[in-house]
Amino acid sequence: MIHLTRLNNEEFVINCNQIERIESIPESNIVLASGKHYVVRESVDEIIDRVMEFHAEIQIRVQKKNS
Repeated sequence: MIHLTRLNNEEFVINCNQIERIESIPESNIVLASGKHYVVRESVDEIIDRVMEFHAEIQIRVQKKNS
């Protein structure tokens, strides 16, 4: 799950595993596998970084649990 911001500054959390694609229009439009979409303030690169950080955190937690 990653935190994002709608254009009206409302923060929300999205399941990043459901992201199908991200479009730059010039705002970022996140399209989920379900077809639902969200327009957010974060850039495409920021969203990608947050998704990568989320998955890296999962790997760290799994490694700690298995040590």
